[in-house]
Amino acid sequence: MSVRSYRRPRPLSPLREHLRDTLWFAPTLGLVLSVLLWVGASALDTALITALKEEQSYDEVRSLMSITEDAKTIVTTISSAMMTFIGVVFSISLVAVQMASGQLTPRVVRIFVRSRISKLTLTIFLATFLFSLLVLTSYDSDINPRRVSSVPVIQSLLTMVLVALSLLLFIAYVSSTLRLMQVGPVVDRITREAMRALARQPTGEGTPVELPPESLRIPYRGRAGVLRDVNVTWLVRRARRQGVVLRLIPRIGDFVVPGTPMLAVHGKSNTRLRVPSFAVHVGTERTFHQDLGLGLRQLSDIALRALSPAVNDPTTAVQCVDRIVQLLSALAHEPLGALHHRDTQGQVRLEQDVPNWTDLVDLGLAEIRAASTNAPQVTRRLMAAVDDLLLLLAQDPASTWGWDERVMVEERRIPLLRHRTLLVQSVVGAVSEAADREFALLADRQGIG
Repeated sequence: MSVRSYRRPRPLSPLREHLRDTLWFAPTLGLVLSVLLWVGASALDTALITALKEEQSYDEVRSLMSITEDAKTIVTTISSAMMTFIGVVFSISLVAVQMASGQLTPRVVRIFVRSRISKLTLTIFLATFLFSLLVLTSYDSDINPRRVSSVPVIQSLLTMVLVALSLLLFIAYVSSTLRLMQVGPVVDRITREAMRALARQPTGEGTPVELPPESLRIPYRGRAGVLRDVNVTWLVRRARRQGVVLRLIPRIGDFVVPGTPMLAVHGKSNTRLRVPSFAVHVGTERTFHQDLGLGLRQLSDIALRALSPAVNDPTTAVQCVDRIVQLLSALAHEPLGALHHRDTQGQVRLEQDVPNWTDLVDLGLAEIRAASTNAPQVTRRLMAAVDDLLLLLAQDPASTWGWDERVMVEERRIPLLRHRTLLVQSVVGAVSEAADREFALLADRQGIG
C-alpha cells in the first residue's frame, strides 16, 4: 500500500457532499435558525421587562421603550431594503458567473454553488430579512410602561448585529465572486478540490486481489444519469453480512441507464441482494466526491476553450497545463488500479474500478496536445510537462511496492513518451519552417518565458 494517508469514508459522507452541491439547504437552515433566534430573544426581552416591573423600575422600562422606538425606524428600514439589496447583489453576481462560465467553462457555476462564502452570505442576508420582520411584530403599541408586556431590546440589538455581519459578508462575497472571473483562482480551486478527492481515495494494492467466482449481476433500476458516487460504507456492510464480495461495474462518472449492470456479486449469497437508491447516487453532473478524473477533465475543458479560434488565449492553456502537471505529479508514484474496500476484519468486500495512469495522462494531455499544434507557447509547455513527469518517475521515492516498482516506472513512462512523440509529429506536420519547429518543440515551463 502507498504511504499516503487515507481517511475511511464516513456513513454521512455522501449526504454531506450532496448537500454541498445544493444552494437551498444552507439558506433554509438559516431561516429556521433565525426563527429560533427570534423566539429566544423574544423570551429574554419578556423576562427582562417582567423583572424590571417586579422591581417597579418603571423609569428604566420607559427608557428602554424610548430606545426601541428609535430603533424601530431602523428595523423597519432594514426589513424593507434587505430584500431589494439581496436581489441586486445576486443579480450582479449571477451576471459575473455567467461571464466566467462563457470565458472558461460552464462547470465554473458549480464552484459558485459549492462556495461556502456564497452560501453563508445568502443565508445571513435572508436570515436578517426574516429576523427583522419578526422583530417588527414584537413592538407593543401600548405606551404605558406599567401595561407593556415586552420591549424588543435584545431583538433590536441582534438585528443591528446581523446587519453589520451582512455588510462584512457582502465585502467578502464580492471579492470572492470577482475571483471567479480570473483564471488563476478558478484553476487553483479546481486543483485543490481534485487534491482533496485524491486524499479521500484509498490507493490500489499494486497486485491484483483474487475474488471469488461471480454468481450474480445486479442491474441499475433508477433514472438515467451520471454515476456520481456510491455509499461505500453501506455496500461494505451489506457485503459482509451476506458473506460476499461486491464489484462495482461502471466507473464513477459513467452514464448509466435503467438495466445497466451495476454490481457484480462474487460468492454465493443466501438471500437476493437489492441495491437501495441511497447506496448508488446518480445525477446530472459529475462531482469531486469519488471522481478521480473530474479535476483533469475540467482543466482540460478550460484549456480547450482557451485554444479555440474564438478565444485564442494560449496563456490560459499554459496555466491549466501547470495544474495538470501538479495533479499527475501527485499520482506519479501512487499504486493506481482497482480499489479494494475492506471491512473491519480486513476482508475485501467491495472492488471499485478507477482510471489507471494511462487513462489520467490521456485525459490531461491528449486533447490539449491535439489542439495546440499552432500554439508554440503551449507546445513548449507540454514538452516541459512531459520531461518533468519523466524526471519525477525516474526519482527513487521511499518504495512501498516491493520488487514491482521498476516495472511500474517503465510502464508509466510509456504514455508520456507516446504523447511527446505525437506532439513532435503534429508540430512537424503543421509547421513548415525548421526554425519555427525547433522553437515550438523547445521545453519551457512558462511556454514562452
